[in-house]
Amino acid sequence: MREEEKLKILVVEDEPDIAELVALHLRDAGFAITIAGDGHSGMREACGRDWDMVILDIRLPGPDGLSICKALRKNQNYVPVLMLTSKTTELDRVLGLELGADDYVSKPFSVSELVARTKAILRRVNAANSQQHRQQEIVQSGAISIDCASREVRVEQRLIDLTAREFDLLLHFARFPGRVFNRTQLLDSVWGYGHDGYEHTVNSHINRLRAKIEPSAAYPKYIVTVWGVGYKFSAPQVVTS
Repeated sequence: MREEEKLKILVVEDEPDIAELVALHLRDAGFAITIAGDGHSGMREACGRDWDMVILDIRLPGPDGLSICKALRKNQNYVPVLMLTSKTTELDRVLGLELGADDYVSKPFSVSELVARTKAILRRVNAANSQQHRQQEIVQSGAISIDCASREVRVEQRLIDLTAREFDLLLHFARFPGRVFNRTQLLDSVWGYGHDGYEHTVNSHINRLRAKIEPSAAYPKYIVTVWGVGYKFSAPQVVTS
């Protein structure tokens, strides 16, 4: 495969040995790799070019990985992010997921596991893009309208500013009205594998989503809690076109 046809991955890692090892294995797996060795160059590269994926170390000189991830999520074009974290910094992993990282790998990590997770994330993104191209859906439920092609959500014709993860979560609920999902199922379906023990991430995303789409977040009528089980999308009627 020619270099210009390969998927482009940016690796932002300030430890040269780790960066080169990751780059070597990802190149062997068929990806085109660019390395940024600090937060400043990482921020410039991540936000200044189009990437198929960004692999971010959290601890960086200059802007850290969380800041770069946050900047990426402000861009309209979605790019998957894999975080590299320390086993001892649980808070960083939680914050990374909250900011929209797709997955994380804890240091010290197996390079084969990192490559496997990279491929899994890209497969999920490709499947989601293929589905979007196959079916340009508009999901309508009561006052909520979800445009899958533009990834826009409107409530009472008012455009709602959702993060990429909040949009995916709402769309997942709306596609299965009335079905009850527990937190583990939502993590698996919306976040992907690798987040065992982070069920509270679901809670915080649902709380923020409710604050944005519900007439009253304290008394939700769309995303309803099923006590002792999980959540469901309770809508009078869901129409897909």
